[in-house]
Amino acid sequence: MLQLTSAGRRFGPRILFEGANWLITPGERTALVGANGTGKSTLLKTLAGMESLDYGTLDRARGATIGYLPQDGLALSGRSVFEECLSVFDEIRSIEQELEALSTSLAELDPASNAYAAAAERFSNLESRFRAHSGYALDAQVGAVLDGLGFSKTDWSRQTQEFSGGWQMRIALAKLLLAKPSLLLLDEPTNHLDLETRNWLEDYLHGYPNGYILISHDRYFLDVTVTKIIEIWNKALHVYHGNYERYLEQKQERRAQLESAYRNQREHIEHLETFINRFRYQATKAKQVQSRIKELDKIERIELPQEEPVIHFTFPQPPASGRTVVEVRDLAKNYGSKQVLQGVNFTIDRGDRIALVGVNGAGKSTLIRMLSGSEGPSSGTLKLGHNVTAEYFAQDQYKVLDPNASMLDDISSIAPRVPQADLRGLLGCFLFSGDDAFKSLGVLSGGERNRYALARILVSPANFLLLDEPTNHLDLRAKEVLLEAIRNFSGTVIFVSHDRYFLDALGTRVFEVEGGTVHVYPGNYEDYVRRKAGVPDPVVAAAAAAQPAVEVAEANGRARRVNPIKRKQMQDRLKLVEAEIPRVETAIAETEQALGNFVNAEETQRQSAALEGLRSEHTTLSAEWEDLVQQLEEQASV
Repeated sequence: MLQLTSAGRRFGPRILFEGANWLITPGERTALVGANGTGKSTLLKTLAGMESLDYGTLDRARGATIGYLPQDGLALSGRSVFEECLSVFDEIRSIEQELEALSTSLAELDPASNAYAAAAERFSNLESRFRAHSGYALDAQVGAVLDGLGFSKTDWSRQTQEFSGGWQMRIALAKLLLAKPSLLLLDEPTNHLDLETRNWLEDYLHGYPNGYILISHDRYFLDVTVTKIIEIWNKALHVYHGNYERYLEQKQERRAQLESAYRNQREHIEHLETFINRFRYQATKAKQVQSRIKELDKIERIELPQEEPVIHFTFPQPPASGRTVVEVRDLAKNYGSKQVLQGVNFTIDRGDRIALVGVNGAGKSTLIRMLSGSEGPSSGTLKLGHNVTAEYFAQDQYKVLDPNASMLDDISSIAPRVPQADLRGLLGCFLFSGDDAFKSLGVLSGGERNRYALARILVSPANFLLLDEPTNHLDLRAKEVLLEAIRNFSGTVIFVSHDRYFLDALGTRVFEVEGGTVHVYPGNYEDYVRRKAGVPDPVVAAAAAAQPAVEVAEANGRARRVNPIKRKQMQDRLKLVEAEIPRVETAIAETEQALGNFVNAEETQRQSAALEGLRSEHTTLSAEWEDLVQQLEEQASV
């Protein structure tokens, strides 16, 4: 569908990538990953035809259609939301209009005339095309996508210019999904989506009939939507098969293999250099020395690219609070006649990690503001426990910062005991590198100031943190730093986030704001989703499923005997598996040894794929062997 050949792109004097080769197939389900500034968005724009290459070629298959969604900057106006989305079907709607006109003509023409026959044939051909493109279901398609993306039916008739930037991007995304191009190019499609909408988009992409390439900082979203990762690293494109989690594993394996090959090559080079230096001036060894000098010159030196430093930041631990951090009884909140919350009861204990979830407008931010003390309840009680000090990170936290202060001076003033090197490392994690640390806060954008405000909280935290969308504007690396810091934090945290991985990895309880009250669920977000769906806990379900079988066996007094033919088949299979396992283990050892001798990148990739297959085969055979042995042992005792 698309093919990059020896492609390269510069940004000023800096090379983003070069020598890139990538064949994009019709079923592509790929994520573009890489550190900030490596050229992910630039590459996506190049594939969309919006930017050109500095080197190489980009070939597109005839008839392929490309749909591109930028991170932001789109502004639609002049039509209602529904009409804007229907506009992607203009060609089909024109067919519908012609069908209506033909229908009128057929009613007026003489059935025996040539004009009637021509009109009838045209009508038949157009109707076939109309049905093939689901023309009779256009309104239903538009309604389903708008509903999935969070637009209420009252929004459908509103003018597009009435919506904010985030909702404008949702309209643009809706149009792309309805158009179903051959290849979707989505740059941060989840940026402006809440959890429910992200979940809907995941399901939609699973059933999407064509290919897509996306950039996202939502790790869970990548894990469940893509089957291949393209990483821009060290000015080149690197291919990994599998989702994001598998990519991390493979990247670590490749790094270990490269380091092993580097060590082996260094040992070989040192051996050659030792021989040359030792016998350089001996006439009897001159031929052998020259041979080794030539061999040394021909060696293509392996280089270990510099890895991004991994920052591990630890919260300064705050004074301990009492066991009960917050106690809420019969809490209610209303704004005039609008009732937002009522009859809310819960307790938060020291060390809790509370994930606050609910649809947009349910009252999550209202509740977290009341917990922070920035708003009071309309009725009921909200009592903080002994020695509890709360700190609130709002979505517009940047508004409370001093615009004249420099970033490094400001963060140093609230954490005077933290070395500046550590502070600059932390700022780097939040995408402020180099001279950015000396910028005045007033020149930063809203998103940049929010990122800085979050870093600022980390260096001097209270013992009760209330975080409203802390993962907004953060890349994957910054989210990992934040996640690790909160995990090691001795205080209590309640947070709102639309990042599924962050919710699953951090939450110990889920507070769902729904219908004006709060429902408490134990466990993380995954546990909450399972309970909401009525799916039992897998451990409990497994135990329950096993219990009847045990009772039946005990009632019968013995296990059911397998017939002799089946038992002989199991014994034969066991012998075969026992012979296969050593063969696979030998192949694994040989492949691992071959990987230690670097030949070229293509061969390393081929050997890595072969090794992965052998290991998978070994796991399957071992599991089968254990199962067969257990079954035969049980039969022997019957």
